[in-house]
Amino acid sequence: MREHPSSRVDLRSDTITQPTASMRKEMHHAVVGDDVLGDDPTVIQLEKTVASMFGKEAGLFVASGTMSNAIAIKAHTSPGDEVITERYSHIYLYEGGGYAALSGCSISLVDASHGLMTPENVEKSIRKSQGSGSHYPNGTLVCVENTSNRGGGTCYELSDLDAIAEVAKKNSCKSHIDGARIFNAAIATGESVERICRGYDSVSICLSKGLGAPVGSVLVGTQSFIDRAHRWRKMFGGGWRQAGILAAAGLYALDNHVQRLEEDHKRAKVLAESINNLPNFQVDLSKVQTNMIYVQTKNPAAEVVKSLAEHEIDAFDLTSDSIRLVTHLHITDEDVARVMHAFGEI
Repeated sequence: MREHPSSRVDLRSDTITQPTASMRKEMHHAVVGDDVLGDDPTVIQLEKTVASMFGKEAGLFVASGTMSNAIAIKAHTSPGDEVITERYSHIYLYEGGGYAALSGCSISLVDASHGLMTPENVEKSIRKSQGSGSHYPNGTLVCVENTSNRGGGTCYELSDLDAIAEVAKKNSCKSHIDGARIFNAAIATGESVERICRGYDSVSICLSKGLGAPVGSVLVGTQSFIDRAHRWRKMFGGGWRQAGILAAAGLYALDNHVQRLEEDHKRAKVLAESINNLPNFQVDLSKVQTNMIYVQTKNPAAEVVKSLAEHEIDAFDLTSDSIRLVTHLHITDEDVARVMHAFGEI
């Protein structure tokens, strides 16, 4: 599926996807109301649909995954609490320090392999004020990212997810999944999103990455949690009006773009294997589990990105010697062949 208005092959992220013609048609005909007043029927349908898919009581449609995570942290914690999450998690690296600025929380960083925390390391990272002479903050929220972005798009094993949720519960912590790409994890592992997230108090689900909707995420959890989240969404400036136009895109994506994620995974694997066979590049193929490829470069990564751009291929250099490639809705087999050829020319 191409449906992209550019001749360039854009592998910077799956966030660059644009609504397909069929999705735009659904958006055009969406029945809308005023979501702040609680009467946008398409938003209500989206929230109920996602909550049901994940086995949770209620959902809240918000503008972005960052907003969804920020609201979840605020609704689960009190100022002075501590959030436990992986050292290179999105919540820590890429959300502007919102856990500190908006929720007044500190953060406990868990060392991990390929972005995936172990239950043992999570438990070691939970600190409590009681028994510390008030030296420690209260660790009250464990956040898991699945798939792990900086881990390379890796997925958690169910046994580890269940054990981490149990560790959180045993230590009087709430548990949250940053599921920006949770459907990629479901397709890759063959497990339902309901089963993956069963032990967790809340989940953030992004619609505007691999699923291809233009805007929005849905936060799900218990009704009482979503009631608190709704208040914080308002206070964070996230109340919106005729949002059903955007919700319609999300509903279309859930109906039509979930199973096709497998195509993105297959293309990522083919591309990764091809690049890994070249002398100037290296890919840890064990980490290519979904739609992301992290490439180690012998030449400066910025130079590699510049060379790719000359072939009308866009990518991000993350460090001085690594770049990230992400397959998505608009990447075809022909595009993969173009990228393979370009890497061979560098």
